[in-house]
Amino acid sequence: MPTAPQNTDELYQALEENDRLPYGRTRTVTAEELVDAAEQLAEPVPLVHALFELQEAYTYGSEPRKSPVVFARLLNLFDEQPDVFDERRRHTLFWRFKWVADALRVLPEIPLAGLRQWLTEMRDRYEKAGLGLQPYYGQAYQLAAHIGEGTTLAYELWAGRSRTGLSDCEACEICERALYHLAAGDDERALNDWEPVLAGKESCQEEPARSVSYALLPLLRSGRVDRARELHLAGYRNCRRNPSMSGEVGRHLEFCALTGNEARGLELLAENRNLFGEVESPLDLFDFLTGAEVLLQRVESLGHGELPAAGYAGRTWTVAGLRAEVRGRADDLAARFDARNGTTAHTDRRRARLDRAPLVDALELTLRTRGLDEVAPAAPVAAPAARTAAEVPESLPELILRARTLDEQGHPDARACWSKLRTLAASRDYAHPDDPAVGPLARLRADLLSDEASRTGEKDEFAEAAALHEEAAGLYEDAGAPGDAAVARACALLAAAEIPAEIPAEGAEGAEGAEGAGSADGADGAGGAAVKAAALASAHAAMVRLHEEASGLAPHQEARLLRLRATALGMRLQTSGDEAHVAPVLAEADLLLAFATWHELGGQISGALLLRATTHALSGDLPAAVTVIDGVRDRLKAHGPAWHLPRTLALRGRIQLGLRDAQAAQADLAEGLRLAADWPADVVDTARLHADLAEVCMHLGRPDEALRHLTRSAELELRRGSRTDAYCAYSNAAQLCLDLGRVEDCIALLDSLLAEPDVAAGEVDDRLVAQLRLTRARALHTGEDLKAATTEFVALAAESARWDDDPGSHVMIAAETAVLLGESGEFGRAREAAEQAIAAHARAPRYEQLSGCLRELARLQAERQGPEGLADALARLADAGRIADEARAAEYEAQGRSLDTALAYEHGRVNAYAGAYEDALAALEKALALLGGPTPEKGEDHAGEWAECLRLTAAVEGIYLERPAPALNRLDAAVSRLTALGHTEEAEPLSSLANRLRDGG
Repeated sequence: MPTAPQNTDELYQALEENDRLPYGRTRTVTAEELVDAAEQLAEPVPLVHALFELQEAYTYGSEPRKSPVVFARLLNLFDEQPDVFDERRRHTLFWRFKWVADALRVLPEIPLAGLRQWLTEMRDRYEKAGLGLQPYYGQAYQLAAHIGEGTTLAYELWAGRSRTGLSDCEACEICERALYHLAAGDDERALNDWEPVLAGKESCQEEPARSVSYALLPLLRSGRVDRARELHLAGYRNCRRNPSMSGEVGRHLEFCALTGNEARGLELLAENRNLFGEVESPLDLFDFLTGAEVLLQRVESLGHGELPAAGYAGRTWTVAGLRAEVRGRADDLAARFDARNGTTAHTDRRRARLDRAPLVDALELTLRTRGLDEVAPAAPVAAPAARTAAEVPESLPELILRARTLDEQGHPDARACWSKLRTLAASRDYAHPDDPAVGPLARLRADLLSDEASRTGEKDEFAEAAALHEEAAGLYEDAGAPGDAAVARACALLAAAEIPAEIPAEGAEGAEGAEGAGSADGADGAGGAAVKAAALASAHAAMVRLHEEASGLAPHQEARLLRLRATALGMRLQTSGDEAHVAPVLAEADLLLAFATWHELGGQISGALLLRATTHALSGDLPAAVTVIDGVRDRLKAHGPAWHLPRTLALRGRIQLGLRDAQAAQADLAEGLRLAADWPADVVDTARLHADLAEVCMHLGRPDEALRHLTRSAELELRRGSRTDAYCAYSNAAQLCLDLGRVEDCIALLDSLLAEPDVAAGEVDDRLVAQLRLTRARALHTGEDLKAATTEFVALAAESARWDDDPGSHVMIAAETAVLLGESGEFGRAREAAEQAIAAHARAPRYEQLSGCLRELARLQAERQGPEGLADALARLADAGRIADEARAAEYEAQGRSLDTALAYEHGRVNAYAGAYEDALAALEKALALLGGPTPEKGEDHAGEWAECLRLTAAVEGIYLERPAPALNRLDAAVSRLTALGHTEEAEPLSSLANRLRDGG
């Protein structure tokens, strides 16, 4: 807290601001400071409020030892100055007797007699105040359930009584009743009791997160697996990293362990590592540690005890080591509670949890389902072996010669040979063969560097790839292999041309909306494309010179040089899209084709033909591309090489999609994917096949299948170390999840990605991470978690304000942030965010996004504040009017209804909310005039907009201005017009309103 409040107004403002913070040390420390400040003011009422805030911070910040101390001060104040406590403060005081009972119960050092003494104090106080005793009996039951004795009688004494104004909320009482039935072994009755909470009909600070965590296993046992999965995703999100809900986190860890999701369990354990040191409640810690031990025990039993695990700070842990530590601490806590209570309840409950067998073999909880084999400290995870694995020779000379022969052919199995050679050559006792056919060690080192460079380039690490190719070229020269050196230098030229160019910020175009935030392309906009095209042209010219100067080239080496030359020009065409660049590519492809045909190089023949097909496709001549690709496919089927078929079918599928034949595209891509299974995934680019199939499935209206292909594509990209491509694919999958309404799947996927070590360490492109966070914030908003969504949007708006090269994205983010702040009722902060969006809009206009933001803010403020908010709402509409004027001057055409029409309609709604009905009617009539009536040409969407605008106009006129006759005339004419055009659905609300007006309503 920067400065202590100097008067009561400042104190109350500080208390209000602190109340908006999440529970935790920051909020608690501030609450402590505010109590000190309140004491200095020497006024009892502010002190009471400050103490209430401090007790709440201790209670929900998992500091139960301190909560009773604060309450004792409040009780003394009540006894000494009862007049200070008005009805609301008195209600709060008596409510919090229960908080103290809860706090004392979770502390094993508090004697059982002390717990019962406090309940007696509570009962006496309630009776003296004339309050009903149902809350007291509720606490008595909870103590009995905790101890494990006398539960049935205590339950009946509580559950049979009528609720009072001081009873726990409906959601909490439902949970206690359900837990009673659960302890009795009646899953079905427990779940029936829980249903209102699980369905979201009853909730509070702790619910439904608490009930969800307990209901997961009963749901599994009763066969409601999908419901359990859904509630796990939503429930875990609401309790993660929260010390006061550590027991709930423990039950989610247990759920993962018992459903074949041990890897996810370890991921969640890592995300909640803070709980090992931040949970002050021994009972909550006991629950958390027991759940964690269930998980760790399961992982160790599966033979993965040496996997790394996140545990207590100050050292690194393995699963086995952490399990031993957790077991000791949890056993100690159980013993302490049982000693205090005089029963074995906690030891027995703990043993029951640890003895449970898995309830489901494998339940797919998230879109990133991973096994324990993938939770290894080294990354990336190796790709699974292809079905036709390479036969690697045992003899070292044979292995070297075999690798070179396969490499000359472009055979995928070359990589297995190079991998084995890399391991052998790195060993201390490696002895290079003294064999003229093998050549010197320098040549082998050059071969290995060349293979490493190719792999590095596939990860888009072009600068490093270029350096490795150059190093390989030098070693080839030292080894007396000038042809290989020439090829390596040509590869270095191509890799260097692909290094992203640095474009000055003032010359760069901003990304279009949120999607631009995820761009990993260094060459941004038209300027970057021109730079890259020029670099590729220069690389081609240098390759031509290199080719001309080289001598003694073997046919396979010369073919590779020709292939690299054609590739450079093909990439230039792809970058520039310039029609003038088509002919040079075809000319180079023809040179390669003629050379490869003469020397019978099958792989290079198909490569040349694929280049031709790709060039036709890039130039827009798709029929010609199909003709060429069909010839390649037929040739490969007849003569090979077979490993080119998956890539050929993938290209054919993309061309068919370009021809709008999604069915044919799907058939080609599916066949390509089937054939790709015979080869290493990174060689035939199986990830790209899955990504293309995802696109095709979307065209075919099969989004769920598209989602599966997207996630598979992302997994394969991760396996081969292409993490940026993987995150981009996952980002698309998350957005598709959100579009499909699978909100919790979307959030769970993004939470998992954002917890990745390289993301957390800031090693991933910040715009790509921002895109992931932005999608997550939108999902939180869709899932009605307004507080969490607003917090994320505010943070993103602050970050995007620093994106000088991309003001357009800041417009979008700041505008969305303003709307969320408006939905939260924080109109001052919303106005500030909107002003940020307006300032960025001046640099990168986003007419529709900004206009929509300003209109929505105006509507929200008028709706929430009525006449008091009208002036500010109209100010926002005035800003939107200026945006519409700018758009008109720039000849900008909105995608939907015009900005002027939307603005007039919003003027109508805003004035109606504020009770300015004449102004509302005038604005709505203007909107109707701008919209124009429905016609066959304008379509269904326009008819719906017009009908809604007319409905609101008639409601204002007929109901609020009490002029039913003209309103009915409008409605009847509109219904006739819409019905005649076949828009019966759009006419129904108008008919309903007309009937209401005729009935005098």
